[in-house]
Amino acid sequence: MKSCMFVTGNPNKVIEVNAILGGAIPVQPLTLDFPEIQGTLEEIAADKCRRAAEIVNGPVLVEDSALEFNAMNGLPGPYVKYFLESLANDGLNKLLFAYEDKSAEAVCTFAFSSGPAMEPLIFQGRLKGEIVPARGPPRFGWEPIFEHEGETLAEMEHDKKVP
Repeated sequence: MKSCMFVTGNPNKVIEVNAILGGAIPVQPLTLDFPEIQGTLEEIAADKCRRAAEIVNGPVLVEDSALEFNAMNGLPGPYVKYFLESLANDGLNKLLFAYEDKSAEAVCTFAFSSGPAMEPLIFQGRLKGEIVPARGPPRFGWEPIFEHEGETLAEMEHDKKVP
C-alpha cells in the first residue's frame, strides 16, 4: 500500500492520526511551512492540501484545528494558532472573562488529496465543550483549556480521543 504524506510539524498530531487510521493507511509525517489563507476552516484546509500535493507530487493529508467560542460567534476559529502564540492558554481563557457563556467547539478539519490537480476531500469532526482554566500537560496547543465531559483534552489519553 502506498503511503500518504501527513503535513504537520507536530509529532502529537502524527500519533493521533496513526491511532485514528489504525494502520489502514501508512502515514509519513512531513513538515511544510507556507502561509495560510484567510477563510473558512474548509477553505483553509483545502488550500493547504492543494499546495502540499503540488509540492510532494503525490497523496497528502493535512489537518487544521480550530477552537470556536460560542459567546464570540465562533472566534478565534481557524485563527486560534495565532491567538495562542500571542496570548497563550491563559489569555485565550481571559477572552471569555466578560461572558457567562464559556461553551466552545473544538473543530478538526482534514483534507486529503490523491495528488496534484486532484480536488481535496474534506472531513470534519466537532466536539462540544467548555473553556476552563488550564489543566493537564501542555503537549498540544489549547487542549489544556478545552474541557469535554469533565476532562480537558490534555488530560485525556489518546485512546479516549480516538473513536
